[in-house]
Amino acid sequence: MIDLLFDILPQVHGGGHNGIGAIEGLAAFLTFLESLTRMNSGQIFAAFFPGVAALNNIHPLIVHFPIALFSVFFISDILGCLFKKVEWRQFATFTLYIATVSAILTVAAGFQAAYAVEHNDATHLIMLRHQFFGISVTALAILLSLYRYFANPKFIQEKTYLHFASSALLMILLIFGADLGGLMVYEYGVAVKKAPHTIAPPPVHTHDHGAHTHHAH
Repeated sequence: MIDLLFDILPQVHGGGHNGIGAIEGLAAFLTFLESLTRMNSGQIFAAFFPGVAALNNIHPLIVHFPIALFSVFFISDILGCLFKKVEWRQFATFTLYIATVSAILTVAAGFQAAYAVEHNDATHLIMLRHQFFGISVTALAILLSLYRYFANPKFIQEKTYLHFASSALLMILLIFGADLGGLMVYEYGVAVKKAPHTIAPPPVHTHDHGAHTHHAH
């Protein structure tokens, strides 16, 4: 489905030379719809979301939510305090709750992924450290969420430096944990399926051995 869209769109916008025309695109789209009737639910899902279907666990899919949500929480909470915007800090509280739930789900998926993906001794050590940071972030987020839930309503109108320090610590742990996750994937290829490839033969290097004339001096 994605390939079909990208084949059609360049021609529609007049920017492509290798795409297909509108009539051919419509015919291909109708053929695609007809092919869906012969697929099961899993095949239909893979036709629309091939990237998600290729995952052997959902940890890489949902891990971005706590990273983004905790960042939004931290920034909005700090700015809300600096500019004395109560509504910004209220938004930060709500974002913290959602981020904490997403962190719990992400850690649970991470444990499942740890047993599902192949890895060696070197990446296992990185994985353990990654898990430590993930658990630490989640535990600290739970504590911050409970504190804000049971705190006095005037809490968001005050400068609670200990709370800000805890939030900053959470962000530091989050950054280190995310960095280790990226190291496992991009440096060691954990959970990455390598595409098959053929090794091209080395280029033939020819020399022109012309005749050399040596003159005696």
